[in-house]
Amino acid sequence: MAGYKMHVLICGGTGCVASASDTLLSNFKKVLQEKGLENDIQVVKTGCFGFCEKGPVVKIVPDNTFYVQVKPEHATEIVEEHIIKGRKVEHLLYIDPETKERISDSKHMDFYKKQMKIATRNCGFINPENIEEYISRDGYDALGKALSEMTPEAVIEEMKTSGMRGRGGGGFPTGLKWQIARSYASDVKYVVCNADEGDPGAFMDRSILEGDPHSVLEAMAICGYAIGAENGLIYIRAEYPLAIHRLKIAIEQARELGFLGKNIFGTNFSFDIELKYGAGAFVCGEETALIHSMEGERGEPTTKPPFPAESGFWGKPTNVNNVETLASIPVILLKGGAWYSSIGTEKSKGTKVFALAGKVNNVGLIEVPMGTSLREIIFNIGGGIKDGKKFKAVQTGGPSGGCLSEKDLDTPIDYDTLIERGSMMGSGGMIVMDEDDCMVSIAKFYLEFTVDESCGKCTPCRIGTKRLQEMLEKITTGKGTMKDLEKMKYLCNVIKDTSLCGLGQSAPNPILSTLENFWDEYVAHVTEQRCPAGQCSALLRYFILPDKCIGCTACARVCPVTCISGKVKEVHLINQDTCIKCGACYSKCRFNAIIRK
Repeated sequence: MAGYKMHVLICGGTGCVASASDTLLSNFKKVLQEKGLENDIQVVKTGCFGFCEKGPVVKIVPDNTFYVQVKPEHATEIVEEHIIKGRKVEHLLYIDPETKERISDSKHMDFYKKQMKIATRNCGFINPENIEEYISRDGYDALGKALSEMTPEAVIEEMKTSGMRGRGGGGFPTGLKWQIARSYASDVKYVVCNADEGDPGAFMDRSILEGDPHSVLEAMAICGYAIGAENGLIYIRAEYPLAIHRLKIAIEQARELGFLGKNIFGTNFSFDIELKYGAGAFVCGEETALIHSMEGERGEPTTKPPFPAESGFWGKPTNVNNVETLASIPVILLKGGAWYSSIGTEKSKGTKVFALAGKVNNVGLIEVPMGTSLREIIFNIGGGIKDGKKFKAVQTGGPSGGCLSEKDLDTPIDYDTLIERGSMMGSGGMIVMDEDDCMVSIAKFYLEFTVDESCGKCTPCRIGTKRLQEMLEKITTGKGTMKDLEKMKYLCNVIKDTSLCGLGQSAPNPILSTLENFWDEYVAHVTEQRCPAGQCSALLRYFILPDKCIGCTACARVCPVTCISGKVKEVHLINQDTCIKCGACYSKCRFNAIIRK
């Protein structure tokens, strides 16, 4: 970025691109050219800044002015006011929800204050389609160090010292995984990047690949050197077109400069990477199912052992790491395993990237040290619950995780503590729920997802999850019994103990955690045929308040089954026997005379 007086960084992540950030970038370039400033001001398309709730985001460097929700038509105003006259565009600055103060520097925003960026260090700062910008940020230095100063064994020891555990959900020690893959002798070995991100609401891996693809390529080459592999494969879902586009560019650029291909850095080490596309099956996030998919077979898991490190892609030793794991590796090698180990908790080292979503004010991508509490993430970084509602639950780990309640807010985020609480880290999805969410319906939503995504290979997952879904359907429609709750809990434990792979084994977690933390809500559905959150439509009942009804007849006129009776200017009445609970009357009433409960 040298040679320019100022840089305009514009978010080019999927979310912001969908909100016209490409048009915004074009407008900036056009206005700067009209003003004769194109040689003084550089416009840079970056990856995701993380603050997705406030995108598109524009950052002016070097004064670090952070503009939010910038529209294409704002380009002229920013150039004329900020760049030419040196005055900040006040109405585009972030407003602190508590102090109502306008904040111009992202360093002073609660969303960024407690973050520590390692895996996402370059996202939002460099142009991911320009390898020179990656190189300027120590890019490929770690690969050079490994090849010129370290033996493969020394690289593995550094990884073991770091304490890095796989960020794909399993949490297996990365250094040990590499050591096992190295221990098997073979003429061919493979390094696989698992970019098959399937959790609802998760976008961590996608954002890293869109914002900093070279970090993953460099890490794969380092892994290849460490385990003795010359072949790299990135398994990425085809629904990630922008990430695929930038990966293709990055691979070609790395080949042109000799960071991929034959005799890298003039050594006898050769390594190259190709892309493999997935069709979006959730089960293909499991490494053996992923490998079968890459081989052109059905994406079904197989019993382990043998593990992929012994017999993986085409029966050869294969090491599988996910995107976030790989993105941290170049930094670990440059700064040392001991440095990385100093971050986080005793058993969970380093940082973790989360996709913070749901009923929280600051939706976005965050990276925090392991051990950060749920409370800090939701109420400090996340800015609390939307519309002043009360916090109810947070789902961590996606469909494989569990729902934690208010009593768990001070839980430190690490692998073991989350499992103790009935949830899990997973790949990093974190969905926040408020008082209006029905936890029984939430459990049903995740079970429906699991039923749809089950590969069907093993009976406990194929049949068991379907039976669980049916039980939840009974409960949410007022047909459940207390005996159903007992059966459901028993079946959950059977499925956990007998399913073939992690998808089936963890599928009952949303039910078990909500039964544990929101038992009263289940009981209300069963014994009172009532949904406390008012979300299960089959259990809702609508009532007209006599002291508020003025007899305007608006409700009766929109009722599709004519279940509302009453004369003009007289109190109306809803016939509960014929009401289909469509909510049309509730939406139409302008006097808040209709309630639902």
